[in-house]
Amino acid sequence: MTVHFIGAGPGAPDLITVRGRDLIARCPVCLYAGSLVPRELIDYAPDGAQVIDTAPMTLDEIVEEMREAHAAGQDVARVHSGDPSLYGAVAEQMRRLDALGIDYDITPGVPAFAAAAASLKAELTVPGVSQTVILTRTTMKASAMPPGEELAALGASRATLAIHLSVRNLRHVVKALTPHYGADCPAVVVYRASWPDELTIMGTLADIREKARAAKITRTALVLVGHVFDEGAGHASRLYDPGHRHIYRHE
Repeated sequence: MTVHFIGAGPGAPDLITVRGRDLIARCPVCLYAGSLVPRELIDYAPDGAQVIDTAPMTLDEIVEEMREAHAAGQDVARVHSGDPSLYGAVAEQMRRLDALGIDYDITPGVPAFAAAAASLKAELTVPGVSQTVILTRTTMKASAMPPGEELAALGASRATLAIHLSVRNLRHVVKALTPHYGADCPAVVVYRASWPDELTIMGTLADIREKARAAKITRTALVLVGHVFDEGAGHASRLYDPGHRHIYRHE
């Protein structure tokens, strides 16, 4: 028996991996985060499968369902939004499974920042502008940020920032980043990337908070900040330059 942690992707049902879809289709037990995972994905579960929405459940209750499935010899599809490695709350589940001696594996998913970039038709690493993407969040009701990971400290890099779980904390985001990026730096809020009701708000650090408030965006949104979103930013990569030699290009 195995618990399969599956990244469902950012929202669009067809952005799940083939492996993830096939695992859901063959597991007799499916635990899914109903607040973030589209129901269409759960429809892949086999007929007669036990399907449980874990949104209102505690960690103890979720692990108990896994333990009972283990006792019955039933594989579990544990479906999370996005990619399990990012803000997925899977670490504590895996620790519990280790203690119980229950096997598990992880199937990655398309993360929200990748879906947002695709929607924006943007590259997050533009030569001459930014070659680094920082995935982070800010302190709100969840766990505090560790020392050294404060947004102002990360902003000193001037890298492209993908800020999760922070659309209600835009006042702090703007205050922390403006000294490093400038008030005219592009800032983007992408609400429910890849979902049918996706909404993109383009602005700058000077006005993004007011624009997001006007749109009444308070949750399920990603904040992107960086000069890679400047029109015509950067220069062409050397990868396809005729003067750039590499092992795949014959002289």
